[in-house]
Amino acid sequence: MSEGTYGLGPQAGRLLVRTSRAGLGRKAGHDLTIEATRWSGTAVVVASDPGKSSVTVTVETGSLSVREGTGGLKPLSDSDRAEIGRTLESPALLHTAEHPTITFRSTSITGTFASFEITGDLTLKGRTRPVTVHGGGDGDGMVCGWATVTQSAFGIKPYTAFLGALRLADDVRIEYAVTRLEPLPGSGPAPE
Repeated sequence: MSEGTYGLGPQAGRLLVRTSRAGLGRKAGHDLTIEATRWSGTAVVVASDPGKSSVTVTVETGSLSVREGTGGLKPLSDSDRAEIGRTLESPALLHTAEHPTITFRSTSITGTFASFEITGDLTLKGRTRPVTVHGGGDGDGMVCGWATVTQSAFGIKPYTAFLGALRLADDVRIEYAVTRLEPLPGSGPAPE
């Protein structure tokens, strides 16, 4: 991995949100895989001193699209996907009309390219909280990892149905896979 500034986004990777069910009625619902289809970011890599590296990512909240629903009593239908999309955009959850983006800005990076942790500030629904992102790379440009985000810490009440018997777990898992790091034009080596 060479030093430099790299662009991130759906053209070179995936950003997924995975939910899980809780409550007595969890057999009726689905564990969801939701993909951010419009997002961008920048990674500044300083291989000689990883602590000087940085990452920023911005996700358009209106770009979250249900890709898969596993479990449940019946398969997830197209109308289910559309209703989940409307619920995601609602004031009760992401309130996309008032909060069109989610942002992450690193505050520290530790480890090596093969195994690292990025601590940073996640701003979601107008609230900023610290989050730790775990990850690693294969040396050929593939970088992947995950973070856990607790919805209630950002003022989001996890979705419930059937008088609360079915509910989404408060913690959601964010997963990312960058299939290739693309140097930004004219970025050259990262600053010392």
